[in-house]
Amino acid sequence: VWIFGYGSLVWRPGFEFTSRKVGFIRGYSRRFWQGDTFHRGSEKMPGRVVTLLEDCGACTWGVAYEVCGEQIAASLEYLNMREAVLGGYDTKLVKFHPQEKDAEEPILALVYIATPQNPSYLGPASEEDIAAQIIVSSGCAGHNIEYLLRLADFMRYFCPQAEDEHLFSIEEALISILPCLYLTEESLEET
Repeated sequence: VWIFGYGSLVWRPGFEFTSRKVGFIRGYSRRFWQGDTFHRGSEKMPGRVVTLLEDCGACTWGVAYEVCGEQIAASLEYLNMREAVLGGYDTKLVKFHPQEKDAEEPILALVYIATPQNPSYLGPASEEDIAAQIIVSSGCAGHNIEYLLRLADFMRYFCPQAEDEHLFSIEEALISILPCLYLTEESLEET
């Protein structure tokens, strides 16, 4: 079984796997439109994490993990809790295209997608509003800023040829806000 990750799974799968491949799926855009009240946020201050939006001309880069034998049941049980129960995601099969030049045919992979029907779905917002929400959110897995920056770093280092305007616009908005927050905190300490 192959499992495709396009958010925190790219750097922290949390399950055993046999192999991994960087690549993409077609027909989806990655969006920070899913709320998170456990891993990267709280009930009072939900974080923002990514989901996929159907978009016929787009592709989303990430990592596919191959799980075999006893790894299958354990990884699916873990992901069902992490992504479906706690995250509000549904599963779907997609065609994964490995990045390797001599790659074989596309691989069928399982992917978790949060739909607008789930209660944690936040939907669209401006890059600045998303960045502002990310800055103030933290959960059991860490700060929401870490989630955004690790995802941006993954794209920059493993998929430098790929475009992800949404992701990098939010990162840019976050970076432009952070000095203001630092100065505000510093000036508060001085008074």
